Amino acid sequence: MLKENFNELQIFLVVARERSFTRAAARLGVSQSALSHSMKALEARLNLRLLTRTTRSVAPTEAGERVIACLAPRLDELERELENIVQLNGVISGNIRLSAGEHAARRLLWPKLKPFLQAWPQINIELVVDNGFVDIVDGRFDAGVRLGESVDKDMVAVRIGPDMRMAAVGSPGYFAARGIPQTPHELQQHRCINMRLPTAGGLYHWEFEKDGKPLRVGVEGQLTFNLLAERIDAIVSGFGIGFVPEDMVQDELRAGALVRVLESWCPTFPGYYLYYPSRRQHPPAFALLIDALRDSGA
Repeated sequence: MLKENFNELQIFLVVARERSFTRAAARLGVSQSALSHSMKALEARLNLRLLTRTTRSVAPTEAGERVIACLAPRLDELERELENIVQLNGVISGNIRLSAGEHAARRLLWPKLKPFLQAWPQINIELVVDNGFVDIVDGRFDAGVRLGESVDKDMVAVRIGPDMRMAAVGSPGYFAARGIPQTPHELQQHRCINMRLPTAGGLYHWEFEKDGKPLRVGVEGQLTFNLLAERIDAIVSGFGIGFVPEDMVQDELRAGALVRVLESWCPTFPGYYLYYPSRRQHPPAFALLIDALRDSGA
């Protein structure tokens, strides 16, 4: 029975993880009708309903969840073992899926990935940029990148970047017209550029610290963005004060296009970490990637 159902079982895992026939079909490179036909054939042969279908979503049934729990780890183990066997010919290859936020991807990951990919042309990498808190296991990612303070305790974490610092900045024209805040509390009298948190949906409260005491400040303004590049452009254009990673505005600060305020209230904090589920043995391609990304100062 397993031989007859193997392809359909793999298809079922993709549909269940994507929670959508449309997304699963795009990922597998087949039509939705072919996907639906395969799932119906599998359910008929097993005499089990594996998926609950509505007009808006697809979700595994209780029986489907049991199949996933049984099948997924075995397929992952098989895939890793096949990758190890392939390496016996002396050519290291493989596919690696990574999840990272916009800032980490732009300033840290991509600059390190370019020489890595040039050195290992048989290794393929898919980098998915998402500012939300992604479940890398559910999303079938090999690893993700997050700030050290937000990595789940049950994950293996490898430091891949230096400590970070935020910067409160605005244009010279804005401060000439509105004055310079001396404390974070005074930001509430200023026009500030907000950031929408993608996972929780709320607005980000700016995080400061003085003498070891943390302070979170809610700000208001004309503009709210969920992307970093647009926030920086709005700050340079004089729409208000912004709170962004220090390394993203170094050039503008040196050129005088931006002015920094409240610097003594902005402490350093742990930078980015590569995190992934615990494994006793990594495929050679993934092990090489960990070494390439590891922070040299760690």
